[in-house]
Amino acid sequence: MEQRYLLLMLLPAIIWAVLFAYLPMAGLYMAFINYQPMLGSFWTNMFHGEFVGLKWFDYFFSNGDFFIIMRNTLASTLLTLIVSFPVPILIAIAVNEIKGAAFKKTVQTVSYLPHFISWVIAANIIVTVLSSDGIVNDLLKWLHLTKDSILFLQEGKYFWWIVAFGNTWKEMGYSSIIYLAAISSINLDLYEAAKVDGAGRFKQILYVTLPHLKPTIVILLILSLGGVLNAGFDQHFLLSNGLNQDYSDVLSTYSFRYGLQNSMFSYASAVGLFNSVVAFIIIVIVNSASKRFNNQSLF
Repeated sequence: MEQRYLLLMLLPAIIWAVLFAYLPMAGLYMAFINYQPMLGSFWTNMFHGEFVGLKWFDYFFSNGDFFIIMRNTLASTLLTLIVSFPVPILIAIAVNEIKGAAFKKTVQTVSYLPHFISWVIAANIIVTVLSSDGIVNDLLKWLHLTKDSILFLQEGKYFWWIVAFGNTWKEMGYSSIIYLAAISSINLDLYEAAKVDGAGRFKQILYVTLPHLKPTIVILLILSLGGVLNAGFDQHFLLSNGLNQDYSDVLSTYSFRYGLQNSMFSYASAVGLFNSVVAFIIIVIVNSASKRFNNQSLF
């Protein structure tokens, strides 16, 4: 076999996927039983639990939490997508237009840095900035836009915007890398031809850079839509509190709260399975749209 060494290198990844991705899927059976932890092993308790069919799914769909959780999840992800998707494109174009090499590297490094800090640190930064005596309230008072401090994290109406701008701040620099790579592949002769025709820097961006970024932008937008139910556990869990829970509770935090905090393991499994099934359907639809786009002309 000519590829035996390559397959041997692939073996650790296959073992990891089986152990940590496929084997745990047996636990999905918990969503269809009334699981009660008792003496004995986990598998014994699970496979001897009372089979209840779709009871937990019916409970999730019929109680009032379903619409609130889906509203929060979709609102948070779609608002994050609207706010955060254009920013990396603008950063990539702006960085590409910087002529000084030292300043260009500094801007890139500063914009990349938030990606490499954990959400625990990032959430603490956001909480500090948005506190009653934080820089945002100080700035609003200095501009005479408000007299009293705004309690951003205590009022639910601000939460989706906080998460959207927090995600944008944290990932915008790192997400711009792929656009910078696409810009670097543009033939420089096109810019020279545009200069000859009298195009300034703005028109070069408009008629040369952006048209060549179009395929990358469309593909990444299609792929981003595949994660429409993945609102992000870390940021919602760390920034939420009892006062904004009606706006901060999404599918992942809801499943965590009922599964680990309230010990309703079967119900939490049903919620997680619903999330996975819907996400899989969305990914299939997005993959089909992506293939259809690839088969069409890019310009």
